[in-house]
Amino acid sequence: MSHTAIMLVAGIALLVMLRLAIRDVRRATRLFILLWLVISIGNLLVGVLYAGYGWGEEAAIWILVFGTPAAVAVGAALFVPNPRA
Repeated sequence: MSHTAIMLVAGIALLVMLRLAIRDVRRATRLFILLWLVISIGNLLVGVLYAGYGWGEEAAIWILVFGTPAAVAVGAALFVPNPRA
């Protein structure tokens, strides 16, 4: 499995864990976005500084790695009702 796929699965797993642990959907989504932003930027920096990829290459992958789980989180917050409300 590629590193990008692992990061995408990790992002969705983090989202699920936070949604199960925090009752307020908005709070869980905000916390996820913040945590996932920090994690994905860390992943970008490791790719550039240690793996030898260029900023342009890593930026394109970062958009996918950050954007996909973030879009799922926002979509779930908007379209899935809060089961504990």
